[in-house]
Amino acid sequence: MTGTRDTDAIRLEVVEEAWPIAGAFRIARGSKTEARVVVVTLHQAGHTGRGEAVPYARYGETMEGVLAEVASLADDLNRGLSRDALQSRLHPGAARNAVDCALWDLEAKRSGQRAWALAGLGRLDPVKTAYTLSLDTPDAMAAAARAAAGRPLLKLKIGAPDDLDKVEAVRGAAPRTRLIVDANEALDIETLNRLAPDFARLGVKMIEQPLPAGQDAALADYRGEVPLCADESLHSRAELEACAGLYHAINIKLDKTGGLTEALALREAARARGLMIMAGCMVATSLAMAPALLIAQGAEVVDLDGPLLLAKDRVPGLSILGSMIEPPPAELWG
Repeated sequence: MTGTRDTDAIRLEVVEEAWPIAGAFRIARGSKTEARVVVVTLHQAGHTGRGEAVPYARYGETMEGVLAEVASLADDLNRGLSRDALQSRLHPGAARNAVDCALWDLEAKRSGQRAWALAGLGRLDPVKTAYTLSLDTPDAMAAAARAAAGRPLLKLKIGAPDDLDKVEAVRGAAPRTRLIVDANEALDIETLNRLAPDFARLGVKMIEQPLPAGQDAALADYRGEVPLCADESLHSRAELEACAGLYHAINIKLDKTGGLTEALALREAARARGLMIMAGCMVATSLAMAPALLIAQGAEVVDLDGPLLLAKDRVPGLSILGSMIEPPPAELWG
């Protein structure tokens, strides 16, 4: 007789949750007032593992579609679907992320080891995160920057070629903090080259995804000094070769890679190509940030401020003092 014993079977639960954002979160493509997330819980032999993901319309995802993708795995999980097998069962994206991170958490709970030890990391150190300023008027962004001027790194959103005034306003309000500009695909190569000297003058340390994904080849003509970071253009190792010669850094987000398993492999491959690492996130709770802390170890830029942008977070959540994020409690994840 073959098959999985009932005591070893994995039972799947998947739900949608909504978490209010403090105010509104605006980027070049629009704004939102709540974070809608998918939460996967896996039950096995008295243990539970959880993972959280954010469906993203920019990548063709819907809440209903991601929930259905996850639900389609119920029988496979019951029969013992492994993390390795999951990588080919689902494409990179939110559905695979939620399940992959839940499997990591479940393995940690069952083994009595922390997830970072299972991943081959000797320890998990605290990290300092960037803090994101939503796209708004120059005066409003300056006010937000002034309130956050004590943070070590601010990331500001721009959405048009004439948004240099917003960068000027933020720099004036926070003269000492490091700045990253995130264009969310809003520029073209001519505008990028025109703005690059001003970005350098204003002390911008990195420009994230300046051009629309698919137009990366134009970056061969980039003449600026400020390093460029790929976000929408790179999801997993499949796009790494195409981006490596055009960008100086990559933003690794678990919702793009489809979970921690691929994210760890992508980080290693990117390091081998000499690329800098940004550990990024969608707006979500501490449950989504916790596995990303493994990617943040040694990263040049950490942008895991999702919980800081929410009106409330999970309990227990991550301990965040100012911009310093501590390793997650086992009750949360891993």
